Amino acid sequence: MTVPETLPETVRGSTVVAADYFPSYSVAGLLAVVGVLFVAVAFGAGRLLRPVVPTPEKLLTYECGVDPVGEGWAHTQVRYYVYAFLYVIFAVDSIFLFPWATVFAAPGYGAATLVEMFVFLGFLAVGLLYAYKKGVLAWT
Repeated sequence: MTVPETLPETVRGSTVVAADYFPSYSVAGLLAVVGVLFVAVAFGAGRLLRPVVPTPEKLLTYECGVDPVGEGWAHTQVRYYVYAFLYVIFAVDSIFLFPWATVFAAPGYGAATLVEMFVFLGFLAVGLLYAYKKGVLAWT
């Protein structure tokens, strides 16, 4: 079976297509190898050049300048998790609302984008309702 002469050179032979395709990835691969080597050399130089003089004080667990006393267990209040949850809700809200406004203005995306955004805002409302039910929003 012969390939017609009217086809471009890159379509006629798969080796030509591969020859045009892989050099673009070789630059990225070379950059990745150079980056890994740079980090390896930096860590190796740090290991070779640093002084190694272990003392009992250096081997202690350091915690804010205070010697560790007692157990490592500490009780954490649940309200901090709720604060983190609220932060995530409003951070995600701000991240998605700005691109939504841009896409909403594009022709052909109005109705679908509007429905998707109301679903998204519904999820945010459920999270806000959860926080309200937990009493997090009550200032004391």
